[in-house]
Amino acid sequence: MHPALAVHGALARGAFAVAVLVSLAVLFAPGDGVPSAPPGVDKVVHLALFAALAVTGLWAGVRPAVLAALLVLYAAGSEVVQALTPLERAGSVADWAADVVGVVAGLLLWAGLHRRPSA
Repeated sequence: MHPALAVHGALARGAFAVAVLVSLAVLFAPGDGVPSAPPGVDKVVHLALFAALAVTGLWAGVRPAVLAALLVLYAAGSEVVQALTPLERAGSVADWAADVVGVVAGLLLWAGLHRRPSA
């Protein structure tokens, strides 16, 4: 593991804060502010977004079980908000599933980085 990844300092907390802010912008933008894309691209965005939240959250020092639980709840909550508010967005179980896969991918990526010997 690279030594910078072991630090749970201001840089790590800042990266996590930026990931959270980006997620808020992506998940709660009004429907007319969401660019059109080919089918399936939105699932890739969901997966990548939640993988980034997981990796940066772990880097910032949030315990894995706590982070995973909070991110899965955040993912579900975001889909409910999209479905029930006047954002002109649709809640989707498939989007939530992509979010959960992203959380798992982020946790596994972080674990893999910690298993690799430092160069």
